[in-house]
Amino acid sequence: MSDKEPRLSAVIVPVTPFEQNCTVLFARETMRGVVIDPGGDVPAILEAIAQVGITVERILLTHGHVDHVAGVADLLDALPVPVEGPHHEDAFMMGELLTQMSRNFGLPPARPVSPDRWLDEGDVVDVGGIPFSVRRVPGHSPGSVAFVSEADRLAIVGDALFAGSIGRTDLPGGDHDLLIASIKEKLLPLGDDVAFVCGHGPMSTMGHERTTNPFLV
Repeated sequence: MSDKEPRLSAVIVPVTPFEQNCTVLFARETMRGVVIDPGGDVPAILEAIAQVGITVERILLTHGHVDHVAGVADLLDALPVPVEGPHHEDAFMMGELLTQMSRNFGLPPARPVSPDRWLDEGDVVDVGGIPFSVRRVPGHSPGSVAFVSEADRLAIVGDALFAGSIGRTDLPGGDHDLLIASIKEKLLPLGDDVAFVCGHGPMSTMGHERTTNPFLV
């Protein structure tokens, strides 16, 4: 591990009754950054942005489930920035189905989301001047992606992997075997020291999950 000061900072804003981790991630040097997975409670997200005093340059989405994308349209009303991600295989859940699902879960009716850029394996997204590579990690949803800065030893993994658990696979498009393969082939090889922010719950490291996660050991 490097003794240098970290280049990135993150503010986690739990949103919706699902306590989804909306992540405001930014580069310390430029004070520019992104909002990842604004699933709802947009006033709380805007307050967090104002408190840290950053310029948001884009919205990134790890996948298309309602608790990760239902606040996108409302956030765009306040911050008209590009939306990038997830992979286009999640498009089916981000249109009219998103509005229906938000009502089904008792959330404010969500407007459909149409990203400016769908993402695929090997693409690069910018976080305040710091590049993050895109890894496809299907299984929790068909279009799930993770954002990885190998230089900063940090990954944003959505609902693919949790501290002590993995994403559920009983929703439309879910596939347990595919999710396990995604984790073992795309995330764990990043290195034991790589920390990750997940869609729900606390952060962890790849090494801790590799040796203790009951779904992986």
